[in-house]
Amino acid sequence: MKSQHIVCKILPNSIAEELEIEIGDELVSIDDQPIEDIFDYQFLTEEEELTLLIRKPDGEEIEWEIEKDADEDLGLVFDNGLMDDYRSCSNKCIFCFIDQMPKGMRDTLYFKDDDSRLSFLQGNYITLTNLSDKDLERIVRYNLSPINISIHTMNPSLRCEMLHNKFAGEALKKIDYLHEHNVEMNGQIVLCKGYNDGEELTYTIERLEKYCPVMKSVSIVPVGLTKYRKGLCKLEPFTKEDACKLIELVESYQEKFFKAYGLHFIHLSDEFYILAGKELPSAKTYDNYLQLENGVGMVRLLLDETAAAIKDLPINLKKRELSIATGHLAAPFLEKCLEMIKTVYPNITVHLYPITNYFFGEQITVAGLITGTDLKNQLIDKPLGEALLIPIDMLRSGEDVFLDDLTVSDIEKALQVPIFRVKSSGQDLVYAIAGDESFKETDTHGDYEPSGL
Repeated sequence: MKSQHIVCKILPNSIAEELEIEIGDELVSIDDQPIEDIFDYQFLTEEEELTLLIRKPDGEEIEWEIEKDADEDLGLVFDNGLMDDYRSCSNKCIFCFIDQMPKGMRDTLYFKDDDSRLSFLQGNYITLTNLSDKDLERIVRYNLSPINISIHTMNPSLRCEMLHNKFAGEALKKIDYLHEHNVEMNGQIVLCKGYNDGEELTYTIERLEKYCPVMKSVSIVPVGLTKYRKGLCKLEPFTKEDACKLIELVESYQEKFFKAYGLHFIHLSDEFYILAGKELPSAKTYDNYLQLENGVGMVRLLLDETAAAIKDLPINLKKRELSIATGHLAAPFLEKCLEMIKTVYPNITVHLYPITNYFFGEQITVAGLITGTDLKNQLIDKPLGEALLIPIDMLRSGEDVFLDDLTVSDIEKALQVPIFRVKSSGQDLVYAIAGDESFKETDTHGDYEPSGL
């Protein structure tokens, strides 16, 4: 079996460098205990005295006895950041987005993870069906929190049906264990019309109350439906009327929960308010934006941060013209941001281009699922000014690659304009639009990253 504990980097001026541990060496054990993953490693290396066993590529084993400060890092970086294989999902959820993707894309896009360790490290949501008793014990022992849970429904039989897993209902009992041991949690409900909405949603919300405030928040997001659902369970999109009823229901519970726990607890994604044509809630409703990555409060935060950032800009900014590409969902709110900027800086012209998602289907309106092909084809003849701004969500994490494997450089060549990535805040949006006076370029394509744009 291939080791997961191969050293790929030694940090300078570290204990590992002093011991002359080398890239390619293998960590075998600490204090005679094998290392399952990064959590074992971090837990065991907190000791002030420890014994490190290293195996050289030629098979030679060297043991070091180390004395160090409790918070001092050894300086080892491994080729696999988790130090273990990622656990794949054993469910066949009726709403799974990966099952709705076309064939022929890169292999990594089809991997379904359901790993509690990634819940802690990266904020991923897990269904609990992969979680063993040993995993639960380790979460408590290592104080891994928050743990983000894909709940979907508290009806065990319905959960089995929606996840196509006969153990999915029983797995809900693991929430009780986490609650009893005060492990902080966040929950997620992917709402599917005709399944876990209506009376079932009411039941789920009322059952979840007993976990508050150890469970800090629960988001409700609409199922994403692409045009590639052939052979899959038939699901329908929500209507404006559905969204209005849902908002009324959730806001009544928010009022109740806030009085009892000081938390609004249940949150709707921005999409439901946009679909209903309702005013977005105020910032205080989002409980410090605990569910921002699920699209809960993104638009409110963007608007508020934009208004605040404008006040900090220089009075005189040079005249410039540029463009922004986004999804249809956030376009009206970006337009509001641009109007705020325009009132203060009339010499800045910004062309806003909502991109229709022909690749996945026009029902997909978020910026994060826009491909390079759709971006290029819809902007090829448009005035773009001196630069095109895109949200970082359009690109693969840490890379300049779109979902269809076109790169930022490919699109720059096709459109004959430099492209800047913009980070997830109103401040980054304002600074990117303002130009060189207000931000400093940090790499080839810029690195600013507005979320939900």
